Amino acid sequence: MIAKIIDEATSAVAAAVNGVDNILDAITGTVKDQVVNVLKGTGEIAGSGVEAITSVASGAVKGAAQVGSSVTDTAQSTMSGVVKGAAQVGGDVISAIRGGAEGVVKATAETGGEVGSAAVSVVQGAIKSAGEAGANTSEAAKAAVGGAMSAATSVGGNAVDTVRNALLSAASLPRDVIESALKGSDKKD
Repeated sequence: MIAKIIDEATSAVAAAVNGVDNILDAITGTVKDQVVNVLKGTGEIAGSGVEAITSVASGAVKGAAQVGSSVTDTAQSTMSGVVKGAAQVGGDVISAIRGGAEGVVKATAETGGEVGSAAVSVVQGAIKSAGEAGANTSEAAKAAVGGAMSAATSVGGNAVDTVRNALLSAASLPRDVIESALKGSDKKD
């Protein structure tokens, strides 16, 4: 099931961005549609729904990578689509953000991308998209950091240090929120 969702999202994003002028809007719209479909299919966001969102986000990054899209831009557009899709079906936007962040960072590592840049971009995207959806931006940032750190842990190697250092050194992110989220993820891992 998860592999099928990843494959469908990969194909959908690659097809959507092929030949269009505005790749980022195409990614956002395609991811939103994919999230809506999987959440309607699972009937809820908890458990299997979060895994499905992680899979959609992962597939989106892989599809965008196939057509040479920037990891930074893809991460933000993917997160925007995740938030819009979860909000449209009345799902838990914060849980969706965590799953989306995890999928983006994991797929970035799998496609040879820079996980630190992906983590920063996905947290920026989570904050912006949560604000637009009327969700708590601080909770969104914490969820995105948690998802990014979870992915980095599963990737292994120096990914955890790379993601942590990138998040802490990003001037565009609220340092107090990032530090708090990192402390929270240290306790969980």
